[in-house]
Amino acid sequence: MTTYIIRRIIWQIPVLVIVGLMTFAIAKMTPGGPFDTDPSRRQLSPRVEELLRERFGMNLPFWRQFTRYMFFDFVTDPKTGERTIQWGAISGNFGPTYASRGARTVQQELFETRSGKPSRFYYSARLGLQALLFAVSVGVPLGVLAALKQNSWVDYIVLFFSTFFVSLSTLIVGFLLVIIFASGLKWFTVIPNWDDPIRPWVLPTIALGSTSMGFITRLTRSSVLEVKRQDFVRTAQAKGLGDQLVIWRHMLKNALLPVITVLGPLTAGLITGTLYTEIIFQVPGMGELLVASIGKRDYSMIMAGALIFVFFLGVANLLVDIAYGVVDPRISYK
Repeated sequence: MTTYIIRRIIWQIPVLVIVGLMTFAIAKMTPGGPFDTDPSRRQLSPRVEELLRERFGMNLPFWRQFTRYMFFDFVTDPKTGERTIQWGAISGNFGPTYASRGARTVQQELFETRSGKPSRFYYSARLGLQALLFAVSVGVPLGVLAALKQNSWVDYIVLFFSTFFVSLSTLIVGFLLVIIFASGLKWFTVIPNWDDPIRPWVLPTIALGSTSMGFITRLTRSSVLEVKRQDFVRTAQAKGLGDQLVIWRHMLKNALLPVITVLGPLTAGLITGTLYTEIIFQVPGMGELLVASIGKRDYSMIMAGALIFVFFLGVANLLVDIAYGVVDPRISYK
């Protein structure tokens, strides 16, 4: 197990490098630049723009820009003249943001607390984990219930609502929740107070997790129906084992493997921020900032968003593979 985990972690490095190279190349090939596409700032003079391009190393060859950002760069101290190594994104240093003209770093924008409030990453990660927990805790039991009550009114109701939520986008669900529960019933406020630890999180959690909940419900139902027809289940029932024992010990463990598989990419996507949910419910997370950085050609922020997503995707997939062995001991990591 330890050898397998170490090998997976090592393989994560070239994946990050390849994704970083592709993202960097696409960002550089896109027309425009970070100093002429921000409508919130006045147009810079050619001399100032040239100084900024030189400061950020944008006049260097493509390969040099990428290696200094991704791996390391030699920095000379202007006072002592001593050269030191400044590690890049591979070590977690995403560099200064172009939008701030270098006044703030990407780490400060994403991970630093602001005026005593949590960081953007905290809001996005908490919302994503809550939505994932909601989707799994509701979707799995409903899927199991629908499979055990196949072709009954319970099954039809569960299928209807799961299909309904899968068909709707997060944007539509968010608007419906705001109109019904905030504007209509007044159970929640339209403008959230993020100092409250519970109330402002309820609606965005449901909106973000509803589509995933519907998908997990349908997937669990299909998986349980398939496992229910297997020979080992019929054998366990023929031996006189109780229904609850057969469901929990024999059926559910095998039926959960497809569900566990989709949790990897689902977790990474939810944690790294979702634009629509954060905009509708005014969540001060990473989603809107990362999307806005594309329009502003903030290369360092764009790279950080891609690398953070891939990192969490790798971690989530590793945890999924470990969970395989917990759920099904027959799976070997050799």
